[in-house]
Amino acid sequence: MTPSFSTPLLLPDIEISPGRPPLLTVSPAEPAPHWAAGQRDALRAVVAEHGSVLVRGLGLRDAAEVGVVFRELTDTLMTEKEAFAPRRTYADGVYSSTAWPSNQPMCMHHELSYTLEFPGLMLFACLGAAERGGATGVADAEAVLAALPPELTKRFERDGWLLTRSYNDEIGASVAEAFGTDDRTVVEAYCRAHSIEFAWQVDGSLHTRQRRAAVLRHPVTGRRCWFNQIAFLSEWTMDPEVREYLVDMYGADGLPFNTRYGDGDPIGADVVETLNEVYEAHTVREPWRPGDLLLVDNIRSAHSREPFEGPREVLVGMADPVRPTDCGTQHSDKQDSDSKDEVSF
Repeated sequence: MTPSFSTPLLLPDIEISPGRPPLLTVSPAEPAPHWAAGQRDALRAVVAEHGSVLVRGLGLRDAAEVGVVFRELTDTLMTEKEAFAPRRTYADGVYSSTAWPSNQPMCMHHELSYTLEFPGLMLFACLGAAERGGATGVADAEAVLAALPPELTKRFERDGWLLTRSYNDEIGASVAEAFGTDDRTVVEAYCRAHSIEFAWQVDGSLHTRQRRAAVLRHPVTGRRCWFNQIAFLSEWTMDPEVREYLVDMYGADGLPFNTRYGDGDPIGADVVETLNEVYEAHTVREPWRPGDLLLVDNIRSAHSREPFEGPREVLVGMADPVRPTDCGTQHSDKQDSDSKDEVSF
């Protein structure tokens, strides 16, 4: 996940300010891809030390240039699987931000933390900043874990967390968007291989469940990090009117996504409120400027997106895949036999 750093750091001083992510202001005399290639090890060292870094002054201009910069800074750009909402694909491994209503926040989460292969590094590049809002916040997962009530984290560490999903063609990601195909045989094979319980409904929709660990040890530092999407993918984080509409349309068990304790018990609104309050207390943010580049260690740092007004274009790359076993953690599935075949729920 993190390369060896034998090259002396060539970067200017990183600006560390309360309430803001580490900021590096540059004015390279060469094209952004060449600069990124030369500073790769130095930038990765900054991310390893601080958990994230915002690079300002690169002047990134278009998706093609962003894609080259992403590839220069990473070992492997990932193809997204199990997306919870659609994205536009610009090139292999280069995506738009998730299609999410601009007037609703995307609360703190670790990208693809419900999968068995998730990004070790997230890259964000701003081509167009919103007129108001739209910042990508960052929160330190070690600090969040330490600040959460011990009785809460103890239960999640013991039981993990459960993600339930209902796929349809009206809201959220469709089966084809999430799995790259709507071929049932291929989808079922993927689910079996990734410890996902699945059930096809009479109307042709797909329901799934997957149980995962809520806390991981960082594969490099060994430190424990709060790593999940328990709050973000919860019914209690949805706008109340949206939740009421979805329940009326699809029923309480037909929400596009929801989270539970790993033993299947429901998670109360008070728990999700506590999680989001702790996240907010540890969030740093900086308004985007066109041309900015943000690198985030996806295990050590959660990220979010503020509501915004006006056009906003932020490209995303997911890089350097990590598996729970790389973190010394077995995924908390407790479904050794269930995941092998279709189940009823």
